Amino acid sequence: MIETHSLVKTFGLLRVLRGVELDIAEGEFVALLGPNGAGKTTLLRILATLSRPTLGRVRLAGHDLPARADAIRRRLGVVSHHPLLYGDLTAEENLRFYARMYGLTNAERRIAAVLEQVGLAKRRRDLVRTFSRGMQQRLAIARAILHEPEVMLFDEPHTGLDQDAAAMLDGVLRDVAATGRTVLMTTHDLRRALALAGRIAILSRGVIAFDKPKAQIEATRFAAEYDRAING
Repeated sequence: MIETHSLVKTFGLLRVLRGVELDIAEGEFVALLGPNGAGKTTLLRILATLSRPTLGRVRLAGHDLPARADAIRRRLGVVSHHPLLYGDLTAEENLRFYARMYGLTNAERRIAAVLEQVGLAKRRRDLVRTFSRGMQQRLAIARAILHEPEVMLFDEPHTGLDQDAAAMLDGVLRDVAATGRTVLMTTHDLRRALALAGRIAILSRGVIAFDKPKAQIEATRFAAEYDRAING
């Protein structure tokens, strides 16, 4: 469902991605770990069609990027550091706006369903600017799954959340994965990655330095493996 081969991204003289090789099958939940500056957000921006690769091959759901970006955008759900919401609109008005963008014919039913899924049904008519950071993040996820995309990209979705909001988000992520969607999530949280994902990859110095199914990882030794991957 997601394929990158010899993927390179440069910004001027700075080479951020140095030949990323990553294949993610349909229905997999992969957590992508790595230190700040490793290129995690850059990789997700390329996959989300928000940035173009410098070299290499990228395919999503059988479509080459960036050439077929228009064909893939409706099959993607993206949650980034910025919630991409309108503060002066209510929760359901935000979702209604995006439903029109996606051309949904069952908009009101889907809006009600996703608000219920993320625990915001009772706040559907409240202005988004009155929401906490955690509630805005939940609404951002509702927006991302509204059109039932096949591929979900989450870039550090727990950033800035308190413990209760992070726990709620974990539940939403498990629900999303249980529907069979393909999920790629970047995170700094080793414990959370092991709890949520079925496979762990580590991006270090612009390449994939570690990639294993969770079943092959011993939790008590994973911190040491992570250190070796980013420092080796």
